[in-house]
Amino acid sequence: MTHFLQIVWNPSEGIQLGSFTLHFYSLMFVVAFVLGWFIMKPIFKRENEPIEKLDSLLIYMVLAILIGARLGDVIFYNWSSYYPDHLLEIFLPIRENPNATLFYFIKGWEFTGFRGLASHGAAIAVIITMYFYTTKVLKRPILWILDRVVIPVASGAIFVRLGNFFNSEIYGPIVSGKPFYGVKFIREDEFWMDKNIRQITQTNDLSKAYKLIETDPNFATTLNAIPFRHPSQLYEAFGYIFVFAILFFFYWKTDARQKQGFLFGTFLITLFSVRILVEFVKESQGGFESALGILSTGQWLSIPFIIAGLFFVFRAKKEVV
Repeated sequence: MTHFLQIVWNPSEGIQLGSFTLHFYSLMFVVAFVLGWFIMKPIFKRENEPIEKLDSLLIYMVLAILIGARLGDVIFYNWSSYYPDHLLEIFLPIRENPNATLFYFIKGWEFTGFRGLASHGAAIAVIITMYFYTTKVLKRPILWILDRVVIPVASGAIFVRLGNFFNSEIYGPIVSGKPFYGVKFIREDEFWMDKNIRQITQTNDLSKAYKLIETDPNFATTLNAIPFRHPSQLYEAFGYIFVFAILFFFYWKTDARQKQGFLFGTFLITLFSVRILVEFVKESQGGFESALGILSTGQWLSIPFIIAGLFFVFRAKKEVV
């Protein structure tokens, strides 16, 4: 529903398949990996690489991105403030909640799905993993695969941010007035941090509770108190569309693929420049920014990647004869 052209956002958690729910966030990752495979297939054919090696690449990428992104969030953003006392939550999609019940019989825990995934951690893990992939499987220089794998990675980044939008996480600051781009995230963590929605709505079904807040006139006061925010996830996804388009064009329509490191460097520059810009309209994700002042943690972490990208772009140009 909309309010003065603004969106009230309270999507269902996912697609119900019997007793199992396929969460939209997980679905976006599936779409990203499957689409990535299809993007890389014609690239491997063009480069005369067997498809069997592409299947191995998919396995390496899935493990690198999921593990690296999770560890990135834990280490860069939430280690000192949360995880030392919640080690079980690092790799399990659950969270302590005294008011919840997991699987109908485990009290004090709730299923959250995998949230907290940091792109900087994923980027580092992919680079490290591609070294092992090229050594053990591909038998080519690491920059060869990095120049090509960044194309599906850029497309995947679009769907990951759409997943964040479905999860009502990584949203932007409160918007003033009534601009058309504001989104009221019914499920935003910040608003409910000091409130018990189950107690307010008198139901233990969390999805039903959020739906009541959205639609029941008895909870209109609570609904009106939830602020409209910048949908920074959509801003970032939109920016990544351009990153993907640039890399796709360079690979297929120019000789950029022959300049070792050029596409990889372009990816680092463009993707993390988008990240720096969007961080200005994104709520703080925590980390070490309070100690370093002006920029957010995400912006500080993006700067080294951009510098590395400039190095690879200019180095590639010098090496081309």
